[in-house]
Amino acid sequence: MASVTIHNLEVRFQVDGDDHAVFRQLFERHIQAWMRAYEQQCRQSERSRHERALGDREAR
Repeated sequence: MASVTIHNLEVRFQVDGDDHAVFRQLFERHIQAWMRAYEQQCRQSERSRHERALGDREAR
């Protein structure tokens, strides 16, 4: 996964009700989706590394 550095982020939106609660809810939803995708990619990378290593271990 590519590394991204955010130096400055400004978010503006208008909502009915508590702005902080709405932002927290939206942020949590999207950060959880990102985390699931990241964890899945990590598992796939580890599986691939393990599968590539299997041939190396059998040759000895």
